[in-house]
Amino acid sequence: MTFEEAKKVLAEHDQEQLLKYYNELSEEEQKTLLNQIASIDFSVLELCKHKEEAAGKGKIAPLAAMQLPEIESRKEEFTKIGVDALKAGKVGAVLLAGGMGTRLGSDNPKGMYNIGLTKEVYIFERLIENMMDVVNQTGAWIPLFIMTSDKNSETTIAFLEEKNFFGYNKDYVTFFKQEMAPACDYNGKIYLEEKGKISTSPNGNGGWFLSMIRCGVLDKVKSFGVEWLNIFAVDNVLQRIADPVFVGATIATGSSVGAKVVKKAAPDEKVGVMCLEDGRPSIVEYYELTDELMNAKDANGEPAYNFGVILNYLFNLQDLENIVKKSMPLHIVEKKIPYLDENGNPVKPETPNGYKFETLVLDMIHLADSCLPFEVIRNKEFAPIKNKTGIDSVESARALCAENGIKL
Repeated sequence: MTFEEAKKVLAEHDQEQLLKYYNELSEEEQKTLLNQIASIDFSVLELCKHKEEAAGKGKIAPLAAMQLPEIESRKEEFTKIGVDALKAGKVGAVLLAGGMGTRLGSDNPKGMYNIGLTKEVYIFERLIENMMDVVNQTGAWIPLFIMTSDKNSETTIAFLEEKNFFGYNKDYVTFFKQEMAPACDYNGKIYLEEKGKISTSPNGNGGWFLSMIRCGVLDKVKSFGVEWLNIFAVDNVLQRIADPVFVGATIATGSSVGAKVVKKAAPDEKVGVMCLEDGRPSIVEYYELTDELMNAKDANGEPAYNFGVILNYLFNLQDLENIVKKSMPLHIVEKKIPYLDENGNPVKPETPNGYKFETLVLDMIHLADSCLPFEVIRNKEFAPIKNKTGIDSVESARALCAENGIKL
């Protein structure tokens, strides 16, 4: 994109402020800024004008989970189906690793955080060890696609290469970057983070598949013969990835998506829960659960909305391609956004000062035809690291690792 082209596009969308410092930039910085402008989807800014019109939830009803007793009784059947699919190369894994370890007091990517006590044990290392369990069980390498972000891509790649991917076959590892969305003030004006850099943020955990497509990675997925993609978050150090029983159950039930779930620790636990919304699979976030839903009972007298998602999903590739053809809802989120003031001075706000835009994986679930909530044992597969201490922390994850015989 040339300067004149950028000027014209920005004028059309009332965003000329993005070129305010253009003449102060080096040639390389100018080129970077013009490339950023060329990549902006200005349509997202329309959401600012219609924030109050965001669609609410439809009619919510329970969605029964496949619970542990049934899974145990059919374990042999599911394992065989899953192992066969893995041996045939039909299952890939997608690690969502675009985040930083800021809340843990680290300036590095979150996956580089060391949770070891007597030795170095990194979050990335734990996840790869879990994948290696399946590789050793099946004798087949699982294609692993790692989603990074603009903020952590180079550091993540360099770290994993330095560690030799913790023993994982590098021929089966592919990196791709998550797409970014512009951040703006309350009037829809896009912020500059630096004189030659637009303020952007990752486009939410629902943007992973579109990011794969736009980075050209989907072709590689298909070249492996993959038919199912297991997506998982970077922060759960106990989760099982490409678990043959989970894969087998999802395939055996003819489901478009499998979703690993755990029994909630308390009715008001801060996890999204599986449900039906207007007859389609969906997820109700914890802050959307009314007292009525929280206290509802099923036919057995058990809580009707009792299974929380842990961001470990198995998607059918063909269904994914159909999902992204549909219109994914865009969510607008108030955030603290670093910016340049009118005098060109950098400001780090202490309170929210604008909007970021995200798509969410829960909307992908709702656009799918069917979903199997698949119960896993909480203490064996759910050790999220979101904080340094307390609930869902480094401390609690270390304790759960010790409980499972993992030496740190």
